[in-house]
Amino acid sequence: MSFQSYLDNIETKTGLTPRRFIELADERGFGPGTKATPILEWLQADYGLGRGHGMALVHVITKGPQISDTHVGSGGTHADASDVLWLDGKDSNPAR
Repeated sequence: MSFQSYLDNIETKTGLTPRRFIELADERGFGPGTKATPILEWLQADYGLGRGHGMALVHVITKGPQISDTHVGSGGTHADASDVLWLDGKDSNPAR
């Protein structure tokens, strides 16, 4: 599954965009420099998200939308179309 697919699946499950999760995390004091564990615990307790999906959100909360270009355009199962993740809702993603 691509990184973007993880974020899209989170939105499908919770109804919240990655951008909204960043806002909610900020309200809780989470951001750059926050360790993964408290974010993962919050996401599990409040939204029922497991570790894999939670770690995708940990990345965008602590590091922003930029990802490694390792799998960009690789055509594999983990391939992403871009090295910048779309955070504003899967239905508004121009790459769809």
